[in-house]
Amino acid sequence: MVMAHFDTVVIGAGPGGYVAAIRAAQLGQKVLIVEKEYLGGVCSNVGCIPSKALIAVGHKYKQMNKASDMGVFIKNVHLDFAKVQQFKDAVVKRLTGGIATLIKGNKIQAVFGNAYFINETNICVETSGITENYSFDYAIIATGSAPVELPAFKYSQRVINSTGALSLKQVPKSMVVIGGGVIGVELGGAYASFGTKVTILEGSEDLFSGGFEAEMTSIVKKDLESKGVEVITKAFAREVEETTNEVVVTFEANREEKRIKAEYVLVAIGRSPNTSNIGLKNLSVNITERGLIVIDKQCRTNVQRIFAIGDVVAGPQLAHKASYEGKVAAEAIAGHPSEIDYIALPSVVFSDPELATVGYTETAARKDGIAIKTVHYPFSTNGRALIMKQSAGFVKLVVRKTDATLIGAQIVGPNASTLISELGLAIETGLTVDDIAMTIHAHLSLSEVAMEAAEKMSRQLK
Repeated sequence: MVMAHFDTVVIGAGPGGYVAAIRAAQLGQKVLIVEKEYLGGVCSNVGCIPSKALIAVGHKYKQMNKASDMGVFIKNVHLDFAKVQQFKDAVVKRLTGGIATLIKGNKIQAVFGNAYFINETNICVETSGITENYSFDYAIIATGSAPVELPAFKYSQRVINSTGALSLKQVPKSMVVIGGGVIGVELGGAYASFGTKVTILEGSEDLFSGGFEAEMTSIVKKDLESKGVEVITKAFAREVEETTNEVVVTFEANREEKRIKAEYVLVAIGRSPNTSNIGLKNLSVNITERGLIVIDKQCRTNVQRIFAIGDVVAGPQLAHKASYEGKVAAEAIAGHPSEIDYIALPSVVFSDPELATVGYTETAARKDGIAIKTVHYPFSTNGRALIMKQSAGFVKLVVRKTDATLIGAQIVGPNASTLISELGLAIETGLTVDDIAMTIHAHLSLSEVAMEAAEKMSRQLK
């Protein structure tokens, strides 16, 4: 028996799903959103939001312990990790509560349970043994991803994934992190700020597996080492022995087998799309060998009624990418000519200092045969950065030679996650370096570094 019919059904209420549902409702569609666990998905509950909360507290703790450099002497600074976790949980509760309010305010019906496609126009949702069927005109798949589990490192009390790392009751004395990507560096760095002895094992030649250029990652690596983090590259984790109080990780590096003890081992080697248990075989949707759903520029699959967004499709697994795609899919269903265009899609690592990139990197531009010029401008000359005692890093611009148009930008430094937005807007709107240089930037601000970089490039091109 069909419970109800909807114009659009959204499977998954993460940053892609709930944004898609809201946009669809704003465009006049009757919308059902189905969520397996919690509103806000992994990002809001056990991912982006809680991890950034821990990182923020770690930065604060580190700054207070080093305040004497600025003439501020603080006695008896100590960490109450139970309070830290309460703070993190309160942030999560507030934000997810806001999502629930938005869904209700836009008159979207929400159902909790496991969604399964029966065919191109029907799904069933199973909740506590009870199954209900719904029909629809269109569906948006936004089921997200899950941590990849290594066969030799099955999750347990002391072999944990990112979710486990965010819910520890105490700060561990030591931790081995398998994977030097975004998750490994962010969480490893956060715990290092709390005083944990962290060892990062990365299989490739550098952190982030080539996602950022070496001139940027070297600065992050230097900061990690200043916190006592040991970064071992070209290292391959082989096995783990677990006792009640510790783990012993065996790994290979430089053709040598080595062993290291720690209280926990965090497996952070990536995430795989949640596409295997939602009935896609009943839809004949095209899927890659990695389990990713194939889509066109409007996020539509080969089945005209079915759309897919976020971690279940190709591209970087970023919350803001999923949200962007969700809006495109909802608008495409409504008949709008919306299409995805990733040229100004930013990518950020909340390391210390932060990393951010948007548009072309120098390497990618040269690989595509684009005639470019690049320029660096350091934070070490910026008054605000010096006052903050965060002067490591730089702004780098990638500029097309023929017309001085900005086509890429990279930042390593304080508040890079915020500063990258200006340069992303410049790329999106086709601005030249003169446009940026001639824009009046507030003094004293970190944003002046982007202006100075643009001015430097403008002089070089004349």
